Amino acid sequence: MRHDDPLAAAVTAAIQAGDVPALARLLADHPGLATARIVDEHGHARSLLHVLTDWPARRPNGARTVAVLVAAGADVNARFEGPHRETPLHWAASADDVEVLDALLDHGADIDADGAVVAGGTALTDARVFAQWAAAHRLVERGAAVTLADAATLGLRDRLEALLAGASQDELDTAYWGASRGGQPECAALVAAAGADVHRVPPWES
Repeated sequence: MRHDDPLAAAVTAAIQAGDVPALARLLADHPGLATARIVDEHGHARSLLHVLTDWPARRPNGARTVAVLVAAGADVNARFEGPHRETPLHWAASADDVEVLDALLDHGADIDADGAVVAGGTALTDARVFAQWAAAHRLVERGAAVTLADAATLGLRDRLEALLAGASQDELDTAYWGASRGGQPECAALVAAAGADVHRVPPWES
């Protein structure tokens, strides 16, 4: 469905305004709408849950919107169709939208799905790299897998120490950059002592 189709415009407006009754009416009047893809002018396709979580996200009634869309058949693990394969959870994490992040997880979103715009990682990767700290810590609380870079960036010292053994040079370098970005000097010192190149900048920052 093209982005300038009247139905696409109507459902996008309802989602972004948090108008749950209007969204419910559209879903009832148009069977299959919940699984539709909206194609933009570049040919990239988003699910309706991507519409909800698209930057800046944090729309009114976000959790209720997730529930209504999922009840109508929306896939919480739908992939963006374009230059990356991010799920709605990736986008919620990238925008620090903890309410919708929780709702997506409560409805079965894969917390460790890959495909992030940065290094093909998880939603936690996105939250960490884009400094969305509330989302990052919430993902850890909800059971997300934690990498060395995640632990260093978020100040999870106990996990960091356990992950340092056997870390590659690339992992150490990325973890040092993350600890510095996250304001975690103790973690940065630990990673530096383990052999990180403190001058290396990750490729996505170059």
